[in-house]
Amino acid sequence: MNDNQLLRYSRHILLPEIGIEGQERINAARVLIIGAGGLGSPAAYYLASAGVGTMVLADPDTVDLTNLQRQILHRNDAVGEPKISSGARTLAALNPEIQIVPLQSRLEGEALAREVAGADLVLDCSDNFATRHAVNRTCVSARKPLVSGAAIRFDGQVAVFDPRRGDAPCYHCLFPEGEDAEEVRCATMGVFAPLTGIIGSVQAAEALKLIADCGTSLAGRLLLLDGLAMEWRSLRVPRDPACAVCARE
Repeated sequence: MNDNQLLRYSRHILLPEIGIEGQERINAARVLIIGAGGLGSPAAYYLASAGVGTMVLADPDTVDLTNLQRQILHRNDAVGEPKISSGARTLAALNPEIQIVPLQSRLEGEALAREVAGADLVLDCSDNFATRHAVNRTCVSARKPLVSGAAIRFDGQVAVFDPRRGDAPCYHCLFPEGEDAEEVRCATMGVFAPLTGIIGSVQAAEALKLIADCGTSLAGRLLLLDGLAMEWRSLRVPRDPACAVCARE
């Protein structure tokens, strides 16, 4: 770590739970972020500012005017531009020392498997069940920790699924694929702007703790936020011994 890095990350280094060794792990990490929208924006901001060495940002969409209410990676002059290009530019300006790998695609199949295999950790900041289940299956197969978030209306949730732990559940344990579930989207239901910032920031915090190997992760728990009442609830989530995804690993 050079003098500039020692200064830039000094407030992390001062924390005994992180220190120089933990910060070096952060600087050497490669993180895959699925989605550069409401959750991916604050998550990417904090991971970039914290010095995550390589960030792969994957999103197939372009910036829309309706995104600017909450997707803080993007500016008014980026409307119509690919989100990954706008996001990469913003993150590079925030921290020019890190490497941003922009992928304008909806990762699936072999491409998803390749990116998950190359990452130390994955953040699911997507907005649909199909992507969440595909990312979960791939992370379980590759034994890579997954930090999952969701936000709609005034309600948010965060969970960590860590297949490296034998007792930890996966996303399928919590939300089995194929069950009837209402697919709600911001475009039709709305979302409170700061809610995405809160949930995305918690995702970044959990990711940094896992990378630096400090504290206790949310693995085995589901953190729920009622943004209207500003009340948090923490629920225990057991591993399903009959899970079609992680029970076979």
